[in-house]
Amino acid sequence: MSRILRHLPLALLALASLVLTSCQTGSGGPTDPASLQQIEYRRLSIASEPPGNYYVGRRFHIDKLHFWGYVRRPGESWDKSRLVVMNERFTRQPDRLPEMPSGDGGSYGSDHNTEYRLWGYFSGRKVYDPNSNMVLPEFMLQRYEVKNASPGWLFRPNEKFDGVHLFRGEIGSTPGKRY
Repeated sequence: MSRILRHLPLALLALASLVLTSCQTGSGGPTDPASLQQIEYRRLSIASEPPGNYYVGRRFHIDKLHFWGYVRRPGESWDKSRLVVMNERFTRQPDRLPEMPSGDGGSYGSDHNTEYRLWGYFSGRKVYDPNSNMVLPEFMLQRYEVKNASPGWLFRPNEKFDGVHLFRGEIGSTPGKRY
């Protein structure tokens, strides 16, 4: 019995995958059947993540801003994720590269939309990013690994990244005082 339960999340993912491949692509709106199926597939995928003492992070880079991206617990929806500033006291963040590219090398933010497994913890501190004028939670990064280099949409199937705006208003990220 436990063997069946252990493989149940994979079976659900396979079933969701079959349903998705049998559908036509729609307009991508919130009530579009294809979008609803993509959302359900994402929900099942997240629900099947193994529990553990790690976080899932999605790099979200906007030029000249210094927040890192979104972080959530395994099994939690991206809607519950928090936009964070990464503390590199223990290890450097994944894309610690020059802000201006030189030659063939990458540059800071080149891992935009990459999904990571992150080990570390929230320090409980809030950090002010003067460029975005937001106060955000600090995440103490201890180590990381790439989970998915191209995971697709973050909050909604029809979102379009323009390089300038966040996809949602960050609740609790009130503008800080300028000193």
